[in-house]
Amino acid sequence: MHPRSSGAVLAVVADGMGGKSGGRKASDQVLLTARQIFERFAPGDDDAAALLRQLVLEAHLMIKLTAITAEEEPHSTVAAFYIGPGLECDVVHAGDSRVYHFRGTEMMQRTIDHSFVQRLIDEGKITAEAANTHPQANLLTGCLGTHADPPVSLWHIDRLEYGDTMLACSDGLWHYFTPKELGAILHALPPREASEMLISKARQRARGGGDNLSLALARIDPLR
Repeated sequence: MHPRSSGAVLAVVADGMGGKSGGRKASDQVLLTARQIFERFAPGDDDAAALLRQLVLEAHLMIKLTAITAEEEPHSTVAAFYIGPGLECDVVHAGDSRVYHFRGTEMMQRTIDHSFVQRLIDEGKITAEAANTHPQANLLTGCLGTHADPPVSLWHIDRLEYGDTMLACSDGLWHYFTPKELGAILHALPPREASEMLISKARQRARGGGDNLSLALARIDPLR
């Protein structure tokens, strides 16, 4: 929640890579940068898309600066959404952490991964189903902290409706669910219970071999 506006929310998921400590430092840097930028943001006056772009670029720079003094090569994905006082919504991502927009049980839209397997899907060389088991499924074509500038993929939703859910999550979660399953769980349960079920099912389906998993979700419900 914004410190000066109860109707503004920023949700951020960051999945770090580059050795155990390097990945943790990178993802922590994304969250720290997001918090600092959001505290300076003025909901209703400042541009939300500019906020999200700044989040990606500043976090990328800070990760690169910390890498100078580290033996590891810290990188991180980011998936973030901002919901404003008028229920407008802006989304940004880099890497293979995703943001989903559901209306009831139906997926309206999701981010498209910056990954090697997504490139193969786009070129028609493999199917989306085959991508999940591809040996290079974890190879990213864009993220934060690399030598190249990160991709800044934005989308805008004019107004969310009651019953809409926004979900940001790492690949350790979405890898184990179809959009239909995600939509059903998010619609059927309150947000906290839905989060707990998604985490539990992902761990169960990973059978002890899953990746780190993180999620942030917000559902638009009318005030009672």
